Amino acid sequence: MLTIINEKTDPRYNLALEEYVLKKLPKDNDYILLWQNEPAIIIGRNQNTHEEINSKYVKEHNIHVVRRISGGGAVYHDFGNLNYTFVTNNTRDNLNNFRKFTEPVIKALNSLGVKAEFAGRNDILIDGKKFSGNAQTYYRDRMYHHGTILFDADLDMVAKVLQVKLEKIESKGIKSNRSRVTNILPYLEKPMTIKEFQNYLLTFILGTEDIESKTYHLTEEDYQNIDKLMKEKYATWEWNFGENPDFALTKEKRFAGGKVSFRLDVSEGYIKNVKIFGDFFGKTEVSKLEQVLKGVKFERESVEKLLDIITIEDFFYNITKEDIISLLFD
Repeated sequence: MLTIINEKTDPRYNLALEEYVLKKLPKDNDYILLWQNEPAIIIGRNQNTHEEINSKYVKEHNIHVVRRISGGGAVYHDFGNLNYTFVTNNTRDNLNNFRKFTEPVIKALNSLGVKAEFAGRNDILIDGKKFSGNAQTYYRDRMYHHGTILFDADLDMVAKVLQVKLEKIESKGIKSNRSRVTNILPYLEKPMTIKEFQNYLLTFILGTEDIESKTYHLTEEDYQNIDKLMKEKYATWEWNFGENPDFALTKEKRFAGGKVSFRLDVSEGYIKNVKIFGDFFGKTEVSKLEQVLKGVKFERESVEKLLDIITIEDFFYNITKEDIISLLFD
């Protein structure tokens, strides 16, 4: 087994790196990657992004939202979280064998005095609390298994960014199950930094302190291809939001000018149908606004640009453009 040393913390790059290692690097080697992300929400392949995140909070705090190619639920990453990825052959013994791939992590933690244990379908727990969720994906005869380790993450932030307001969303997306979570730092017999823990875990898994002898060095061409994949996929709205399953959404709020209710059908990230109801007043038929909204990206910036060229007061007396944007996206 070889490792790839990666100091980058852009989640878009790191997910591109994972996919590149899975699909492009020599198949005669297995690989272990340890990596960190700056604050980000990582969405499962089959999830509806809008169902998983607190959009307003995420925007205000400049938190990345990136979709991965593996299934499972949404997770929050920050610099107190360590991620690991095993890339290997897609054999029968490896397929959906979450226990096998979490075992080295559990053993490493046990050696540090942390009583970690595998539980459920794909989690690692301490004292009944989750600190690691895991997922897998497959490509031809290869696969990767990756997981999170909450080392010293901001658990309050975990709750805030993944706390979606109660509203009606009907979607075929796979919804996340929220569990009680914890960090592993308080359970260590001897305190260490996350970098010290990362080095310990890597040497434990590789079975040597001579990391250089077990390192695969990416070429300049590799770096260029990873960067290309990041820009063309993981950094795009089309992948992170446009890949959402089709969904129906009802957004409703009362303003000084009356109650407004939007009912939208969204497909491939675009508004396909919209109906607007309420007890508001206006001098122009709201059906004209409905027609204008069809075909627009369901994202704040695109709807704001559209409403900038419309006199919103014609449709809603005493209700502003900012009110409508807040209704749809906050």
